[in-house]
Amino acid sequence: MDAQEWLAEGFEANRAHLRAVAYRMLGSPSEADDAVQEAWLRLSRADTGGVENLGGWLTTVVARVCLNMLAARSSRREEPLGVHLPDPAGGSEDGIDPEQEALLADSVGPALLVVLDTLTPAERLAFVLHDLFAVPFDEIAAILGRSPAAARQLASRARRRVQGSSPDPAADRRRQRAVVDAFLAASRGGDFEALLALLDPDVVLRADPAAVQAGAAAEVRGAREVAGTFSGRARFARPALVDGAAGAVWAPGGQPRVVFGFTIADGRVVEIELLADPERLRQLDLAILDD
Repeated sequence: MDAQEWLAEGFEANRAHLRAVAYRMLGSPSEADDAVQEAWLRLSRADTGGVENLGGWLTTVVARVCLNMLAARSSRREEPLGVHLPDPAGGSEDGIDPEQEALLADSVGPALLVVLDTLTPAERLAFVLHDLFAVPFDEIAAILGRSPAAARQLASRARRRVQGSSPDPAADRRRQRAVVDAFLAASRGGDFEALLALLDPDVVLRADPAAVQAGAAAEVRGAREVAGTFSGRARFARPALVDGAAGAVWAPGGQPRVVFGFTIADGRVVEIELLADPERLRQLDLAILDD
């Protein structure tokens, strides 16, 4: 068996799993098929010589494809293509028969899909991969470009929503924004003690390579160190919604240059991300708010 045949056989062995992941991520059978097909195209072009776990590699690829599709959908404010539930009267292009389609629909349920559609792309990915497919948080963090702690927090927030115990999303955003607004005010005013009160003792500040190139530290750990980094600064940062969560942005002339992503738990900031990569910024669902 040559390498291409081995890849094709391995892909077919994982196809049902990949489609299940994509369907829960996207809520649309046709989009799930598109995501799985894109995973095959990437597999066929990739150098897989060092891949030890083909199933895990493919799951990561499908998750990233779905994340991009969700981000594009959010930026266009679109509903998912097609209907949420497969039509048990029809087949599918990849050969899954109507009975399998019906079983897939029953295993997800329309109520869960409706709730999943209320999550941000990052929350949905963290919840689906961890809670439904037992993917470890360190692997989820690598897909999202965030820390395992942030991935865990995203899944926890999504889980509360799914279980019906989450507070009203608008009220949750108001609480998040109150923390971010207080953080920005303390930063601008150089109020070191106020910053400390808003930061978790183990808070982590991370910057992407573009932000590092502009002068930011790649990583800062601890409340006192992070507070020292921001004290007297962020004068021109404006509050914003970043993928539906409270954050901030530096946008001279209305053009986003640096986005500050906040992960907030129990009224304190546990992680701050500085994002300056133009391509990454274009993929964000970003709304600048009034001060």
